[in-house]
Amino acid sequence: MTTWITVCDTCKRDGWETGDMELTDGERLAELVEAEVNGESRVRVRRMSCLMGCGKGCNIAVQGSGKVAYTLGDFVPERASAEAIANYARLHAVSETGVVPYRQWPEAVKGHFVTRHLPLPEE
Repeated sequence: MTTWITVCDTCKRDGWETGDMELTDGERLAELVEAEVNGESRVRVRRMSCLMGCGKGCNIAVQGSGKVAYTLGDFVPERASAEAIANYARLHAVSETGVVPYRQWPEAVKGHFVTRHLPLPEE
């Protein structure tokens, strides 16, 4: 079963306008996460314009069919963030329920969780 990482590609962290502004912070994070999971079948990446978590940018969501889903935020667009996001998604992918025990969380995702959602009911 595939776990999807959805990266908000419009996120701009405080101070973004003082940089080169070539890419948004969300676009930079998306590129890093995409490179981190390139070619994997259990974890895939997609982009979305605005996850509506502007006060906590950069934002991502981790979702899988029939599994608990999570929104995480306040990431800096750097390789360590991308690695931690990808590693957490890999753990989510192999979990039957999507719940990953805290002791297994990559250190760089701790403190970034914003919301948790139950899987949609099957009708």
